[in-house]
Amino acid sequence: MDSYFIVGGKELEGEVEVDSAKNALLPIIAGCILVDGEIKLENVPKYSDVLAMCKIIEHLGGKTKFINGSYINQDLYLDCRNIVYSDVPNELACCVRSSIFTLGSILGRKKLAKVSYPGGCDIGLRPIDIHLAGIRQLGCKVVDKNGYIYADASKLKANDVMLSFPSVGATENIMMLAVFAEGETRIFNPAKEPEIVDLQNFLNSCGAMISGAGGNIIAIKGVKKLHGCEYKTISDRIEAGTFMIAGAMCGKQIVIKNADAQHNQELISKLLKTTCKLTCYDDKIIVEKADKLVSFGEVETAVYPGFPTDLQAPMSSLAAVSEGYSLIIENLFESRYKHIGELMKMGCDIRCKNGVCIIKGKDKIYGAEVVAPDLRGGAALVLAGLVAEGYTTINNIGLIDRGYYKIEDKLTRLGADIKRIECEKRMDNCN
Repeated sequence: MDSYFIVGGKELEGEVEVDSAKNALLPIIAGCILVDGEIKLENVPKYSDVLAMCKIIEHLGGKTKFINGSYINQDLYLDCRNIVYSDVPNELACCVRSSIFTLGSILGRKKLAKVSYPGGCDIGLRPIDIHLAGIRQLGCKVVDKNGYIYADASKLKANDVMLSFPSVGATENIMMLAVFAEGETRIFNPAKEPEIVDLQNFLNSCGAMISGAGGNIIAIKGVKKLHGCEYKTISDRIEAGTFMIAGAMCGKQIVIKNADAQHNQELISKLLKTTCKLTCYDDKIIVEKADKLVSFGEVETAVYPGFPTDLQAPMSSLAAVSEGYSLIIENLFESRYKHIGELMKMGCDIRCKNGVCIIKGKDKIYGAEVVAPDLRGGAALVLAGLVAEGYTTINNIGLIDRGYYKIEDKLTRLGADIKRIECEKRMDNCN
């Protein structure tokens, strides 16, 4: 994979615009399988995960194409009227965790599905038993064997579904499956993330009848058919949060456009403790670095509206250069500290045990050659490289591309010294 080469110590200043949310786009693309018509999704960045989902749609018999738009974002057209197949093979599912979202939509459309276990970043166990339990509560038969999920929805029926945990993916799968179930389905204890609300709004734009997303109960009244529409997803709260943390660490003044402060309240409350200055408007956030950063205290990840696990790793980079001790507790994924060893190569003072990290802030950290262990851990290393003294090389950045499209270009426009080194060129230099 490609690498980043970063010269640290540059002050960031200027404007940056947040892209459409990766975690909203992926289930919406899966939801297009249900639609009898053409979908136009506006301003879609070519995240590698989005491209992987498009390959799945094409495998099933649908059509996808990017057209118009800017250098960064283009409109994505999807047409699933001629879906033929109902299987997602391992060679497609292994690339992207969101492949599991197709289970509910394929079942709703074709009544039969064979879906391989999903891939994605290795951040710990992410069992799909909650997905399967919910699907069974809607009358589906499910068999799990040989790395595949075989499901039969020929006896699909509306029902009350109780989730044992507010899983985002399970909530989205059940919402999509229930769209064509006769009667009313209610999901109790659903996930409440903004991306859940966005999926509801998209499906309703296509003719679904869903209400309650973002609350304690989601109600889905079954319909016979969905039609095409034009839709623009919400902005990416994790990308916005990453740039907010970058601004706190090394920003003279960063204006983050297309950012919804309501989606990042927990992060904002923590950043204000570091003495950085934040000003929030309806569609933008302005961040200014303090003369001296102090510890934000404690961060404990939780389901929305708690502190997002996807910003835990970037916060560890902020803690590493903030005066005092910071405490980070990861409650959702047991393997989400793989970036810590890489940060320690850069001189960060971090101790981890039993899911708890204690970080002592230092005046200086130093550039090093490191490896991105996963998507958000890779983002944390980019942030650390921006403030480190000297040069930082980050390898395996294809994982970062899964959720940040051309982040190096955005950072360069803000004044960072960061370059992408393509794998072929690096190999040529070795030879």
